[in-house]
Amino acid sequence: MRFALFLAWAHIWRRPLQSALAVLGVGVGVGVLLVALSLANGFMDGLVRATLKAYPQLVLFSLEPTLPPLPSHPEVEAAAPFAATKALLTRPAEAGRGPGVDFATLVGLGAGGDALDPEPGLWLEPGGIYLGAALMQSLDARPGDRLYALSATQERVELKVLGSFRTGNYLIDSGFAFTDLESVKRLSGLEAQGYQVRLKDPWRAREVGWALAGSRFFPQPWQDTQRTLLEQLSLQRQVLGLLIFLIVAVAALGVANLLFLKVVEKTPEIALLRAMGASRGTVGLVFALEGAILGVGGVALGNLLGYLLGLYLARRPLDLPGELYFLTHLPVEMRLADFLWVSGASLLAVLLSALLPLLRALRVRPGVVLR
Repeated sequence: MRFALFLAWAHIWRRPLQSALAVLGVGVGVGVLLVALSLANGFMDGLVRATLKAYPQLVLFSLEPTLPPLPSHPEVEAAAPFAATKALLTRPAEAGRGPGVDFATLVGLGAGGDALDPEPGLWLEPGGIYLGAALMQSLDARPGDRLYALSATQERVELKVLGSFRTGNYLIDSGFAFTDLESVKRLSGLEAQGYQVRLKDPWRAREVGWALAGSRFFPQPWQDTQRTLLEQLSLQRQVLGLLIFLIVAVAALGVANLLFLKVVEKTPEIALLRAMGASRGTVGLVFALEGAILGVGGVALGNLLGYLLGLYLARRPLDLPGELYFLTHLPVEMRLADFLWVSGASLLAVLLSALLPLLRALRVRPGVVLR
């Protein structure tokens, strides 16, 4: 074993530039994979989080004429009765500012609505309204301004701008506004349609919804309302998986090419070792160790590059056009599991790619080469 390890190191250091390029190729491939996975994780989770800031995690639609009380459940953190309607929001011209007009989905929340999502900090009060950040900019509105909400039936309600919220999802920030339930009732004539519910674990929304529904409610978990989004994210992961396979394969082929050239170059040396009594196992072990050393070095370098670049992108996130990608910046989320499986898969690919040159080394016949 020591003799084989000594020869493997000697082979590597005999051509340092080629060995360094092989390690660099694997390292760059692994680093790119880890950064791509971290960006994909951050994009997917950021998009889901941003969406759930305005879309309810679970909606229970009442099946009875009068809204029944909500059953208790250990997973429920907050709940509030709600009604939602489309409205035309207008801001009159004043003090050198022109008028503002835009459409929005107006969500009215009853008691407990402030706790549905504490992150935006919406403290609702009668006759007040919170606008999405992009919607507020479109209306050129400011806190304290008076807006008028106009319904499809020509009902009009005056509302006071209390502030704005930003989720990072442009579609939400440009098309949603929150107010109190009574204002929506006056505008559209709608009574409370059911409950919006916030859960400890949003991914259990479907399970909790059916547990709460009984015969009084129809549950609508966010996975159903955002089915298209989840399918797109799943497809994105599949495409990324194919890309990962191709990058790892190219990096592994670079190592295989280097080892194959070394086998061809060192055929006389291999024949001499065999003639001196070295077994086929020893010869094969030399090239297996050489591939393992190059693979481990490349994977270690790739992990370091991926981690450092991930940290850089986390501190200086890339800006995105919100109207195209729904997020205003690209978050990064590095996961230990990704580092482990990418490292393991890359190392396995390198070792498998070393099999062909290893088999060629085992087929060397001392009597033929040294004749």
